Amino acid sequence: MASVDWSELFIPSGSLVEIVIRGTVMYLLLFAAMRILPRRQVGGLVNADLLIVVLIADAVQNAMAGGYRSITEGVALAAVIFGWATVIDWLDFKFPRLNLASARALPVVRNGRFLRRNMAREQVSEEEIMAELRQHGLDSMERVASAYIEGDGRFSVLLRGGSKPPVDPPQERRGV
Repeated sequence: MASVDWSELFIPSGSLVEIVIRGTVMYLLLFAAMRILPRRQVGGLVNADLLIVVLIADAVQNAMAGGYRSITEGVALAAVIFGWATVIDWLDFKFPRLNLASARALPVVRNGRFLRRNMAREQVSEEEIMAELRQHGLDSMERVASAYIEGDGRFSVLLRGGSKPPVDPPQERRGV
């Protein structure tokens, strides 16, 4: 039976400062990249949630499988990732105009007309917008005052005269 090398298990093989720097740089670069991508969603996760899940999974996997020499290194990297996620959430709460974690709502229809520049920015087609309108119980744009892609990727509709769409929209996020 093999013995456990307790010092290799818990004592970092390298600098924890290097792990913090690497984790910080990778998190912020990936966060920035995901922030500028179109708001297409994967299941019920927003981009920032997905980023955290992927990075934590990688950090934990390396710590568990021995890619790092110690559990301490994996825990340190996970702490860095959670730390940055918390800081960004706090900044969004404290300074809501920054819109760091999620974008502002983007209009894609105004007064029954497509806003093509915004549609191109989000890579959404007329057919996709019409499908979203149908999910809100509308078969044409004639009653639509405005329609938005929200910061979390969901679609919202405001009708002319302030009335609500005839049916409640589904609660799941866009998956297109």
